[in-house]
This record gives sequence, C-alpha cells and structure tokens, in this order.
Amino acid sequence: MFKYSNTNKRYHTLDYFYKQKFNSKVFKVSLNAGFTCPNIDGTVGYGGCIYCSNLGSGEYAGNVNDDLVTQFNKVKDLMNKKWPHSKYIGYFQAHTNTYAPLEVLKEKYETILNLNNVVGLSIATRPDAISEECLNYLAELNKKTYLTIELGLQTIHENTSKLINRCHSLKCFEDMVKKLRKYNINVVVHIINGLPYETKEMMIETVKYLNTLDIQGIKIHMLSILKDTALANLYEKERFKTLTRDEYIDIVCTQLEYLREEIVINRITGDPKIDDLIEPNWLIKKVTILNDIDKELVNRNSYQGIKVNKKES
Repeated sequence: MFKYSNTNKRYHTLDYFYKQKFNSKVFKVSLNAGFTCPNIDGTVGYGGCIYCSNLGSGEYAGNVNDDLVTQFNKVKDLMNKKWPHSKYIGYFQAHTNTYAPLEVLKEKYETILNLNNVVGLSIATRPDAISEECLNYLAELNKKTYLTIELGLQTIHENTSKLINRCHSLKCFEDMVKKLRKYNINVVVHIINGLPYETKEMMIETVKYLNTLDIQGIKIHMLSILKDTALANLYEKERFKTLTRDEYIDIVCTQLEYLREEIVINRITGDPKIDDLIEPNWLIKKVTILNDIDKELVNRNSYQGIKVNKKES
C-alpha cells in the first residue's frame, strides 16, 4: 500500500490528508465572493486567461447573488444529510480572491471562519495579486486557522503562458511561493495539461520544476474548451490538437511519478459542466478517468514519487 493512503490509491489524496489532519470527513465548500481579476480589469491585462469562462473558473462555486453564508449553508445542508459530523473548509474559488482592499478581504474571510465546524480557508488567487499588506494579514490568519493559498501557474513555459494570456512571469510565481512559505502558509499550485501546442515532455517539465519548490499540494487539470471563451475562438480557428483520454492518463501517471510523495494531490482531472463543454468530450466521465489512472499505476507497478525516490531524471 502507498505510504499516504488507506485505500487502493497510489497517490496522496486530499481526502486522506484531511482525515489524518482533522480526524474527520472534511469538505471544501466552493464560494463566489464577487471578486474580479487584475487580468480582466486592465491592471495587468484584459479579457482574462483564454480558457476562463465568465464565471472565472468558478463553475461550481456558489451563486454570487447569494451572500456568503447562504452559499455556504446550501452546500453544508446537503453534506450533513450523508455526513452529519463533517468539518468544512471555505473555498474562495471564483476569479482572484485576494484582489480587493484588505478590509473587504477580512470581512469575507472572517464571515466564513466564524461559522460552526469551519476549520480553515482555501483561497484561489494569482501570484501577482497578493499585496504586502495582504500577505501580512494572511500570515496572521495562518496562525489562527488552517490556511491554504491556491496559486494558478498552469505551465512553466513562457510562450504558452503568453498564448493563454496569463500576464505574469514564472519568476513572479516563484517569488510568491517563497514569500508565502516564509510565513509557513500552505501552497497548492494549479497546472493544466493539454494547453495548445504543448508536448508531453513540456507538461512533465512543469511538474519536475514544481517538485523542486516548497509546495504542499497540486491540482492537475485537463484543458477544457468551453463555449464563449477566447480559447473556443482559437480552437475554431486553428483546431490545435487536444489530448486523447489515454494520452491524458499516461501523462498524469508520469507526472505523479515525478512528484514527492508528501505533496497532496488536490485534483487530478478537470470537471467541466457538460452544457458548456466543446472538447474534449471524454472529460464528462470523471469517475472512469480516476479509475483508469489507478489501473495504469497498478499496470506500471508505480506510485507517486517513484522516480524521485529512485533519483531518476
């Protein structure tokens, strides 16, 4: 059995991590706090990342027309029916969730932290959108609760980063990881497989790079081409190659092999809404993808970190 597992998984799952840390079932409750993004309003760019919908990667976050407590309770009430003694982490998901005046951030974060059975916060943001003032506040918050900052990176390759309109550099990302870790704040990094014109080798290079950093978790997504996005327009024009299901499974398993075993795998595939999805259609069968990743690791007699432990390049 893999060291960080109590199931058949050969990688370090978030569910396992939470159960070990909190001795309880823990759910992340996705929230939409009504933030925008510096890559939308012109601060660093316009239009946002080309794959982002108008929901700012918050397709499963709460309804922005509801207040945060209402959003939270709608999810909590559903979860309580099956797991009545669960604990919760407020997940600020949609758009850039440190991009607001400090007093606004405090009010929104602490509204959720004051709710019963909330044990922490997970805050999705960009590496160029955490001010020094915000960073100091996060450092204090980290002393009071379980705090995770989720940083979007997507790729280490600058040409791809420009193509998808990220509007920040790799150095900016690396510097922010170092700043957060200086205060012992947990960092989870988002990457995307299947970005236009990237090869398998390029995707693996992204993970090899991340393995050299002091990060605590990773989210691996498959690129979703969604309706009404700049990416959809690019795909219509250029018909760039998208990964097949088998290619994705092969790449993810290889990426896992290059990640230290203590890095928590927070996500391992995408989860787009069917009505918005243009390609790839195989993404709608999430459970079978997860099962086939498990099977491929068994077939390889492999597990997360095997190529780190064996010091393979």
